Amino acid sequence: MFIRLITCLTLLFFISCNEKSTKKNIAKKDTLKKELYEVKFNTVSETYINDKKNFLEHFFNTKINDKEFSGGFLVAKNGQIIYENYLGCSNYKTKEPINENTPLHLASVSKVLTAQAVLMLVKEGKLALDQTFKSLFPEFPHEKTTIRMLLNHRSGLAHYGYFADHKENWDRSKTLTNKDILNILATKDIPLEYQIDRKFSYCNTNYALLALAIEKVTNKSFPEAMKKLVFEPLKMNNTFVLDIKEKDNVSQSYKGNKVPIAWDFLDAIYGDKNIYSTPHDLLKFDLATYSPIYLTPELKAEMLKGYSYEHRGIRNYGLGIRMNEFDNGNTIHYHNGWWHGSTTSFTTLKKDTVTIIALSNKYTRKVYKSVTLSSIFGDYPYDLED
Repeated sequence: MFIRLITCLTLLFFISCNEKSTKKNIAKKDTLKKELYEVKFNTVSETYINDKKNFLEHFFNTKINDKEFSGGFLVAKNGQIIYENYLGCSNYKTKEPINENTPLHLASVSKVLTAQAVLMLVKEGKLALDQTFKSLFPEFPHEKTTIRMLLNHRSGLAHYGYFADHKENWDRSKTLTNKDILNILATKDIPLEYQIDRKFSYCNTNYALLALAIEKVTNKSFPEAMKKLVFEPLKMNNTFVLDIKEKDNVSQSYKGNKVPIAWDFLDAIYGDKNIYSTPHDLLKFDLATYSPIYLTPELKAEMLKGYSYEHRGIRNYGLGIRMNEFDNGNTIHYHNGWWHGSTTSFTTLKKDTVTIIALSNKYTRKVYKSVTLSSIFGDYPYDLED
């Protein structure tokens, strides 16, 4: 009896120790994961913050807020939020207010995050920038189209919103999916708008196809792949890809007069749009891009450089990011979006470690003025009075 008691106590001791060890290892892994892409920036002085905050508040109230702004606005330096504001409703029928945790439709700013997932797969050796799309989907009709060309909009493909609008290609009473887009390209005679890699031509079809590439190599749905590749590692807890079945449970889209905009047959397409996020989560993403281990320096350079110099001017496009390259040598990287009533703007000043974000679920072009705030953080030739 005594021996049995000793044996049981010893067993309980080892089980307890093992549980503690397991909990310690899990906690350690969580800490490592949390700190994986963290970058330490210099602390911004209170004087600097107060000086910029006053100006930013004035700018927001006079240039962006039309007294009925509906969305979120945030400006940060070195990861420290200098100014933010949230107004309006995610659903005007239920009067649900927008706050810092309210996911809003990013529209084409979604492309920035889709591109990041692709680059993460390139980093992992599961994709290559100069790999052809046809190598993943043999039915795709264009042999020379590469992943890079889809990312930088040099594929010459036609916009799915145009060719799916013709009844001989698609029945508009049915919801179009990403796979349907590929099938139409594979079975219908959809001509290229331009010769492959001849010129820049912004096209949502590129990113709808990239979403399929992500699904193919990860063997996961696009929402799940984005979650594993981007959202979860960066603790973007309020970011997700829309499941069209949940369309009534997400932030709604409105005209400038608050009239709701109806969902249509193109609303299930993802990759080019349909990622919902918050200014706080987008800030987390932007800060991670400064980490030397988030993307390799080589991949980051590929992402941020321009690919289209066939026309003169300051505007260019990298891999999932727009840029303005000024004559003084300075460059800003940004992306704007517009889908139905959602208008969005994401600006990152890599040289000055500044992030500027404006998201609205009620149509307004005023969010696009937020990029001009670059001029108060560095030598960027914008006129704030425009």
